[in-house]
Amino acid sequence: MPAAPSACEPLIGDHPSMAALRDLVGRVARSKASIVLIYGETGTGKGLVARNLHAQSARAAKGYTEINCAAIPGNLLESELFGHERGAFTGAVARKTGLLEAANGGSVFLDEIRELDPVMQAKILTLLDSRRFRRIGSVQEVSVDARFIAATNKILLGEVQAGRFRDDLYYRLQVVSINLPPLRERGDDVIVLAQRFLERYNATHGSRFTAIDPEVRRIFKAYAWPGNVRELSNLLERICILEDGGTVLARHLPQRILREAGKPAPAASPAAAGTYAELSAQFQRGLIRAALQAQDGNLGRTAESLGLTRHALRHQMLKLGLEG
Repeated sequence: MPAAPSACEPLIGDHPSMAALRDLVGRVARSKASIVLIYGETGTGKGLVARNLHAQSARAAKGYTEINCAAIPGNLLESELFGHERGAFTGAVARKTGLLEAANGGSVFLDEIRELDPVMQAKILTLLDSRRFRRIGSVQEVSVDARFIAATNKILLGEVQAGRFRDDLYYRLQVVSINLPPLRERGDDVIVLAQRFLERYNATHGSRFTAIDPEVRRIFKAYAWPGNVRELSNLLERICILEDGGTVLARHLPQRILREAGKPAPAASPAAAGTYAELSAQFQRGLIRAALQAQDGNLGRTAESLGLTRHALRHQMLKLGLEG
């Protein structure tokens, strides 16, 4: 889990949304931002973006720790993150250093943060606020210097309104947000990625697929890819393992994809046509307006609820064209 990748796979794609994404990731990586939230549908590459944020940052030589919040039960997750003292609970026969200590100076990726239970949400909020934590069974606090990168495939504001996610943790995470485009909105990138995956899986499995039939190209661009880049990758690996030949043909594709490709792919929303800088500005305006409404227009309380100083809030509102 803890690692220090000096380099990682780049963000591939020629679509304007990917150029904007690469620029945003580079800017955020080089910044002092200590909390980053990544939004994206399942399979869009949130983990890859997180690794790029670490690899392109001044923290790249330090540890990178990846934690899937949905894969570890809450009672075990606390011990994994914070560590524990000897005798803290049955089976704790020795002190254990937690993943946070191992990543000190580096980056911590909390994937699927929405899946944290309410108790762990409260503990993570305290950690983000204070940069300190206690091992289970200890009375002494430990300091940690790390960039926290969280990711989710849910609309967190909706989860807050439904009572499934803490509103204070939601606002704490909204320092810098990065939105990943779904594959269906990336045009010819599906072909660019398909060629890259074929190169990778040819090398891995000894297959010889070097071309994609024109009909398959049409199908790939028509299909909606609900599983996004991961679905495309898995499909092409299966073809490289099970099929023979040098060209990916329509007969190599599952009937489900052939059927679905006959339907028009969902059109990109008007907002998706803009750059990610524009989308980020739209998101921030909505966030500030909602916070102002919740605080009856009081700037001081609004700034506090967003984790900002009053001066910083006014500066951001001016930058976004909002009246103070």
